[in-house]
Amino acid sequence: MVATRSLTLWGVGTSRTVRPHWAMHELGLPYTTKPIGPRTGETKTAEYTKLNPRQKIPLLQDGEFCIGESAAIVAYLSSMYSTPERALIPETPRDHAAWLEWCFYVVAELDSTSLYVMRRHRADALGPIYGVAPEVVAKAGEYFREQLRHVEVALADGRTFLMGDRFTSADILLTTCLEWAIAYGVGICENAHPYLERIQARPAYQLAKEANVPLAPIIPVQIKA
Repeated sequence: MVATRSLTLWGVGTSRTVRPHWAMHELGLPYTTKPIGPRTGETKTAEYTKLNPRQKIPLLQDGEFCIGESAAIVAYLSSMYSTPERALIPETPRDHAAWLEWCFYVVAELDSTSLYVMRRHRADALGPIYGVAPEVVAKAGEYFREQLRHVEVALADGRTFLMGDRFTSADILLTTCLEWAIAYGVGICENAHPYLERIQARPAYQLAKEANVPLAPIIPVQIKA
């Protein structure tokens, strides 16, 4: 096992920031949290911008190494710190390829192409910043339900997790999107409900949800007209 260095995670309060919190709890890694929120001005400080010029959260510092993007952070942690006892990534080439497919699918088709489009254009979310567009939101919801067919077919064989009987970081990514879809009223396929209940019962999931709670309500910086 690679010796654990000083791990610091920047970011709390979103469905994306919870992912690295969760991965580190699954792997049993000690880390420090910098509980900054999105669109609060905290990501635009000189200190944070030097670490992450994109001014986004989450961001992981592992010693002098920094990595952003929630899925990339989770993949890094899975590769760097998995052990035989606590592993979040498959080892064989084809299982690894299947794991990558799941990760890319969740991030590309469910998250960024569907749910985040809804978030950007909902009146009760980021619509006041990016433009309220009910028709776009509706179409994005339809696209999510169409793409979720991949999950529905996979879970139909009775598997416990996406990769069969082994929990991986792909389950972390999918779970956050399923919860996001439910919160937005999109709905999820029927056989995803027992899957979600199994995942949410994991101690690491519950610890991550607690770690992801902001110290104070996140109040976005108001955009001047």
